[in-house]
Amino acid sequence: MALGGNQSGGMTEFILEGFPDLNSTRMELFSVFLFVYLLTLTGNVLIVGVVGADARLQTPMYFFLGNLSCLEILITSVIIPKMLSNFLSRKHTISFVACITQFYFYFFLGASEFLLLAVMSVDRYLAICHPLRYPLLMSGATCSRMAAACWVGGLFPVLGPTVAVALLPFCKQGAVVQHFFCDSGPLLQLACTNTKKLEETDFILASLVIISSLTITAASYGHIILAVLRIPSASGRQKAFSTCTSHLMVVTLFYGSAIFLYVRPSQSGSVDTNWAVTMITTFVTPLLNPFIYALRNKQVKEALKDVFRKLVAGFLRSLSLAENFLKKMAE
Repeated sequence: MALGGNQSGGMTEFILEGFPDLNSTRMELFSVFLFVYLLTLTGNVLIVGVVGADARLQTPMYFFLGNLSCLEILITSVIIPKMLSNFLSRKHTISFVACITQFYFYFFLGASEFLLLAVMSVDRYLAICHPLRYPLLMSGATCSRMAAACWVGGLFPVLGPTVAVALLPFCKQGAVVQHFFCDSGPLLQLACTNTKKLEETDFILASLVIISSLTITAASYGHIILAVLRIPSASGRQKAFSTCTSHLMVVTLFYGSAIFLYVRPSQSGSVDTNWAVTMITTFVTPLLNPFIYALRNKQVKEALKDVFRKLVAGFLRSLSLAENFLKKMAE
């Protein structure tokens, strides 16, 4: 099948092209992306921390939100640190093993996030359409099993394509990956063999994961909208739908970009357009999630305020203790 060159077993590294047209602003880009990464980590870590610490947020909706923030932390951490290191290095190399590992974890975590978004939509459907049965249907044990299923469910669909990509023959050592991370399309472009069957397999798997979870999400929101429209008072309708708007905004961003990128038969010939859209799933969505959920949710805002009050109070107590200690030492 190979046209020539090294088999993947002899490949030791790739070169990540990164942002070739923006090399003149390399340090400025490094500063911007570092700031975005730190802000993303801070926002999502705060969500995870406040959901775990505040008794008011011990509900299924916030439990799943904490899982979503964990996924966002991991997805950005799979890609951004290596990208940042390349801004500071003249050699934008990534080892073959690191590239395949990055490939696997990016798609594994992405698939898990699609499944989790579907579960979150079902949770909202049950809360609004079946409020009396909701506590029984969404017990703590049920939520834990559903979250575990999302994490485990992302592991297996990606395993086969990852192994297939790892076994591809690549044309030359140190081939340039036309992206800032090891995405499927740019890697398939470097193969010295016909990858049509692999692209078709990727298309089928991506369609199964994305379209099936999107169908569940759309069906859930369809029932939610019908139920909300039957509420007689305008204030009641607004209150019921306000619990869903944050999730709906995230779903729109995430599914829209992912469908454009991966739910099509050919990926290897669309690298240029992929670059901009990938920025949404890699940078924009993980960054916006904490702000969308925190700024539009009264309970989360109140819990965050309490956390900050406790942190400030603890800091002031520490200063007071330190001051008293220094005074005693001076005496």
